[in-house]
Amino acid sequence: MIPWQHLGSAAIPGTVGELRLMRRGTEFSIMLGDNELMNSRLSGSEEALARLSCERIADRAEPKVLVGGLGMGFTLRAVLSHLGGDAGVTVAELVPAVVAWAKGPMAHLFDGSLDDPRVSIAVTDVAELIRGARAAYDAILLDVDNGPEGLTSRANDGLYDLGGLEAARHALRPGGVLAVWSQGPDSGFTGRLRRAGFDVDEQRVRASRKGRGARHVIWIAAT
Repeated sequence: MIPWQHLGSAAIPGTVGELRLMRRGTEFSIMLGDNELMNSRLSGSEEALARLSCERIADRAEPKVLVGGLGMGFTLRAVLSHLGGDAGVTVAELVPAVVAWAKGPMAHLFDGSLDDPRVSIAVTDVAELIRGARAAYDAILLDVDNGPEGLTSRANDGLYDLGGLEAARHALRPGGVLAVWSQGPDSGFTGRLRRAGFDVDEQRVRASRKGRGARHVIWIAAT
């Protein structure tokens, strides 16, 4: 078997955690300790996050979308494929090295999406953009962690607690959508979404685009 090659490490701002970019042949992995956060072979649920969100705003002119987490670009590419030329997509990425990896060793995975004129990259905490916005976005897509438990950074809990969810609702335009990716179910989070004023649709999707692999969860929360 081809061994894994360590391509780079990056500190997560505000934490003691460190991301590692690994490659084995044509396969890439981003790790946090022993936890694999993402793998280039598994993009189905990230693409579903984009598709399910964009379907809800398909009839909007000049839609504005905020994506939390750049990752390996699967969500971004899928969002762009579902939106027209009048859309605007902001991607917030907390770790500067992830942006550098996207433009370097993983550039082929992004397939030019970072150069799309509809896209802007903000190297910042997505929570800051959300808290500073009022009726600014038609959709907010969050894939910044393994789910509402805040694995990579305890600060991410602020995105998923009641205050963070209420901030997201205020950042959305009327009828807008908050979509959240998770490795698994979380009944407490579903309840918090409803208490924050959202109508909630919980979807189970496969990790692989071929319909195989683990089942992940996507919450589609509408205002």
